[in-house]
Amino acid sequence: MGEGPHSALALQLPQIPVPAILYAMTQLPDESDDLDGVLRRLEREFGARWPAEGPKDPRRSLPGSSDPVGQEAPPPPPPTPVLLARRPRAVWVLLAAILLMYGLSALLSASLFQPDLLVLLVLGAKENGLIDAGQYWRLVGAMFLHANLIHIFFNSFALYALGPESERIYGTPRFLVLYFLAGIGGSVASYLLSPAPAVGASGAIFGLIGGLGVFYYLNRATLGEFGRAQLQSMVAIAVINLIIGFSSAGVIDNWGHLGGLIAGALAALALAPRLTLDPRFYPPLLARSAPPWGWAAVAALCIGLITLALLLPGAR
Repeated sequence: MGEGPHSALALQLPQIPVPAILYAMTQLPDESDDLDGVLRRLEREFGARWPAEGPKDPRRSLPGSSDPVGQEAPPPPPPTPVLLARRPRAVWVLLAAILLMYGLSALLSASLFQPDLLVLLVLGAKENGLIDAGQYWRLVGAMFLHANLIHIFFNSFALYALGPESERIYGTPRFLVLYFLAGIGGSVASYLLSPAPAVGASGAIFGLIGGLGVFYYLNRATLGEFGRAQLQSMVAIAVINLIIGFSSAGVIDNWGHLGGLIAGALAALALAPRLTLDPRFYPPLLARSAPPWGWAAVAALCIGLITLALLLPGAR
């Protein structure tokens, strides 16, 4: 909402020329050059590691090991690697949809700078009376409309700045759920607390701020100083924008912003990946996991938002 009334240890062997290989076959074994000896010395220093693709044939326990000689040592389960570098796709689709809807509204209004309010209402702006009459699709439709050129510029830039990072961290399915739940949360808050018609993706964008803030808060110990700095940045962005919003009452839908921020943070508590360092590997491997109750909590949040919109009347 925005505007108001308007892997495992791996030794890389060098490429040995054929004459050298034939020469080596005629020599007596030298422990210093024996691969098995190298592996054993490394394991004594760093501990045994298993390949990321899964355990190979069982190896005998090393001298001095607590495991009996000849007994198979169960390998640790392979951790899930951290995938924070996936290529974002959904955010560009969302951004394109927002721009296309603005172009359509501007075309129908014959005005590039400020689409007509009636056109925005026809295309799906949040309007409490129409939602009371059963047009609940407006709680989603309003997320793709904007009141003027400045409005869509700032929201598009914010989505461009925050969206790719959010999608890389959460993955596309979770990112989309976070985005839409935050947007719906902003629309529901605006519907319940603000009587004015409203449009904009600001509620969903505030939800991304909340989602990134929750992710960095939950992983601040693992990510260290970088995580704490990012968390402080998200808090500062949220506070500054809320202050600007509440100082411009009547123009900016502050309840939509606040509702999106809260809904996004709640969804992120269920969906945000938890990062841990697995010390069984050297160097320690950064792994990610998700709470088993995450999707159930998201479903409960979605049902709660829908229930609020169905049972409570819009602000007058």
